[in-house]
Amino acid sequence: RFRKEKNPVFYICDCHRPDDKEFNLFPPHCLSGTEGANIIEELKPSKNDFIIHKRRYSGFFQTDLDISLREEGILELELVGVCTNICVLYTAVSARMLNYEVTVLKDAVASFDQGANDFALKQMKDVLGVEIR
Repeated sequence: RFRKEKNPVFYICDCHRPDDKEFNLFPPHCLSGTEGANIIEELKPSKNDFIIHKRRYSGFFQTDLDISLREEGILELELVGVCTNICVLYTAVSARMLNYEVTVLKDAVASFDQGANDFALKQMKDVLGVEIR
């Protein structure tokens, strides 16, 4: 839909170093230079899309996401991806703190734990004012 409407798509990719402190909490994943950090073929970016690499939960933390969105004149976001209760939630928190309007597409997010997924969606709606569609 975004491409048909000529809207940019931003890929926020988990991309960690082998010694990443996040691995004190979670098993190593999405290591830089490995297949786990790559965008899958089915979602292959087009030449006009943006790819933002992140090392923490929020797509905004120490990345160029905010300035890139603002340079494109984008103030409304639709979030999809995994994990709903980690990366999607914390990206939504950051986006709302930066005054973006946020919609989460509930059929296009997932988590390892359905209860955590449902809790995150409820928190985003009730606490952040995120539209869940």
